[in-house]
Amino acid sequence: MPKIYARENEPFQVTLRRFKKACEKSSLLSDVKKNKFYEKPSVIKRRALNAAKRKVLKQARKTNRYKRSF
Repeated sequence: MPKIYARENEPFQVTLRRFKKACEKSSLLSDVKKNKFYEKPSVIKRRALNAAKRKVLKQARKTNRYKRSF
């Protein structure tokens, strides 16, 4: 949990904005959403496998972009 200390004479809205930004940076909300419902281990494995495939394809596109000969 991110901690934010209010500065002297700082408006509440600014402090709240800093807290929201810190929560977003620490991916707190995405963890809460991810753990909201139970997910079967097979679904977790499938999601990880699909993410790995996307990562490999993205890396391949990136390397092929600079290997073209004109």
